[in-house]
Amino acid sequence: MLRETQTNTSNYLIKQLPKATAFIDKEFKVVHASDTWIDYFDFNSDQVIGKTIHKLFGKVNPEWQEALDNCIRGQQSAIEIERYFDSNNREKWFEWVNIPWYDEGENIIGVILQVEDVTKRINNELEHEKLQILLKEKSEIAKIGSWEYDAVADELTWSDMTKKIHGVPLSHKPDLANGIEFYKEGYSRNTISLAVHKAMVEGIPWTERLQLVKANGEEIWVIAAGKPLFKNKEFIGLIGTFQDINDSVISDLKTKENEKLLRTLIDNLPLNVFIKDTDSRKILANKSEVSFCGLEDESQIIGKTDFDFYDQVTARSSREEDLYVMQTLKPILSKETINVKKDGTVTTFMTSKLPLIGDDGKSNGLVGISWDISDIKQKEKELRDLINVTSLQNKQLINFAHIVSHNLRSHTANFSMLLEFLINEKDEEEKEKIINMLNEASDNLLETLENLNEVVAISTNVNLEKKPTFLYKKIQTVEQNLAAFLKKNNATLINNVPNDLQIMVIPAYIDSILMNFITNSVKYKDPKRDPVITLSINRNEQYTILSIEDNGLGIDLKKYGDKLFGMYKTFHHNSDARGIGLYISKNQIEAMNGKVMVCSEVDKGTTFNIYFNEKN
Repeated sequence: MLRETQTNTSNYLIKQLPKATAFIDKEFKVVHASDTWIDYFDFNSDQVIGKTIHKLFGKVNPEWQEALDNCIRGQQSAIEIERYFDSNNREKWFEWVNIPWYDEGENIIGVILQVEDVTKRINNELEHEKLQILLKEKSEIAKIGSWEYDAVADELTWSDMTKKIHGVPLSHKPDLANGIEFYKEGYSRNTISLAVHKAMVEGIPWTERLQLVKANGEEIWVIAAGKPLFKNKEFIGLIGTFQDINDSVISDLKTKENEKLLRTLIDNLPLNVFIKDTDSRKILANKSEVSFCGLEDESQIIGKTDFDFYDQVTARSSREEDLYVMQTLKPILSKETINVKKDGTVTTFMTSKLPLIGDDGKSNGLVGISWDISDIKQKEKELRDLINVTSLQNKQLINFAHIVSHNLRSHTANFSMLLEFLINEKDEEEKEKIINMLNEASDNLLETLENLNEVVAISTNVNLEKKPTFLYKKIQTVEQNLAAFLKKNNATLINNVPNDLQIMVIPAYIDSILMNFITNSVKYKDPKRDPVITLSINRNEQYTILSIEDNGLGIDLKKYGDKLFGMYKTFHHNSDARGIGLYISKNQIEAMNGKVMVCSEVDKGTTFNIYFNEKN
């Protein structure tokens, strides 16, 4: 009875053991087990007692089986760590101790198994190991080393990476003075010496970008960082990091050098270069663009838009171009644009705009390049004017040559025939008639030469100066000179020109022009009505237009329009018509950079509109 009581007491005590413990006999059957041991493995107490560990745990690995066998032979095994998966397939780690189980007679009757759940510790160790591996990898990749200085022992410790950065072997034993001497003499060494001193004395940490001279003499850039350690307000040491940033510094320096070269190139281009953001605000501008906008420094143009420099029409057109480029991602290349500044200055540009496309495929803004072609456009205009003048002069020359050839040939043929008649004529009376005819032919030739000379004079006198002239007074003067002629033809001249109007003309030409057009209006009057000539004025941006309107015979422009101003062209049967007046007047008007146009209707009258150029 007493023994049974002791056995029950022993079982009760084993069940409550704080450490997970199980007793197995030589057949590896569980005899006793603590509640903790049963809970560790998610067993039920009634399923454990009497079962072999092979039954409970399935396959037992050879190392554990050997340890159990050794215990039964009296050999205590070393501590083992095993991985175990519970009924929910959760990973657990257990630390095992196998101890021989003796009875009162010191006989081995089994094995005592003691287990401790070390899952948390193992996981922490694994996590720590992972962190160590990651730190090592990061250290290798980022080239970051660590160091520590023990002020009490006066010992400096470098990590392997720190030694590698300094270019010394892993066996190298550094000291504080030696560590400072690795810094390049001058700024870098002075800076680190002062930083270490302030850290020790004032407790100030540091982070500096400095130059280091490695053991092989190679100069590199590093970031040296350090922090002082204090205990009870007493300095006990330093800790810090050390990073090799030579590649990034060299890359930055090269990038800055390339940026400087690019900026120098952009600033010295004979073009306006700028970059705009998505709101068309300038975020970069070269010297030409800054100067064109009337500014001295790029900072004055940053953030500004075209509305700050140009009139509303120009700025609005530019913004529409910007939006097109940024929204469609299509460039505008070599577009001729006219920009009008707020002060009225007009400049013609050849402009290109290219979209700035980001990694997301969308536009971040645009690059603009403008070339001032105002001088080129002016030269083009002058060239076109020169070509037009040359073309006109060439036509006039051909026409003039044709006239000269035709008329002189006619006169010489006439002279030749009359002289032949004179030589062969025997009758004195007939000879006298022929001589009279020769005199008339001579007079006609002189008149023709005078007409041709007058045309030549108009074409060659290109340097005659235009002067401001009161047109009303000029008309009055011509009217006075033609008073007898107008009275004889019962003609009326109506002068509606303002008496204070001045026009820029060559004075000698305006007299001839007025004389020709007024006399023509009278010469070609309609016999059924008295002639009335009306002079009036209109104006546009470039011309002052003098209209000379009559109520004469009129001209069939469909039939004669292209010949109207030709030399020796007549369209009526007037006996005194020579066909030279309109030709000369047209040449005089064009010599003053003007033009003449005609409107006419047969039997109703004719209106000549003379355009006097007020600009040039």
